Amino acid sequence: MQLIFRQAIKFILIGILNTVIDLGILNVLILISGVSAGLSYSIFKGISFTAAVINSYFLNKSWTFQRGATGAPRKEFTQFFIASVIGFGINVSTASFVVNFIGPQLGVGANIWANVGAILATLTAMFWNFLTYKFIVFKKYV
Repeated sequence: MQLIFRQAIKFILIGILNTVIDLGILNVLILISGVSAGLSYSIFKGISFTAAVINSYFLNKSWTFQRGATGAPRKEFTQFFIASVIGFGINVSTASFVVNFIGPQLGVGANIWANVGAILATLTAMFWNFLTYKFIVFKKYV
């Protein structure tokens, strides 16, 4: 039980860094384009999520689940990639739903609402990511 708690704390810390990467890239793309909704927002969210996932793989492998360079890297990366594609779908669809279908609420501006959607999407996908990384991708180190 102590191991899973330590891994969860490390996962959360890496998740905070990934969220900063995700939101940073997303906001730069919004700032450059002036677009904070629609298909462009969904594409921007996909780009920012992908950058965060690449960071996530290396940090979770080497620190959270202490995988190092051992094991079957091709199989491990394939499993990570598949889990992340599903996480990508959860993340981008949640953010797109909040931004494009629910739309800004309570007088919140469109740019702030784009971040609300991104944060809600991150929280939604976080549970999927942790469970699949722990019990499928890096399961040898449970």
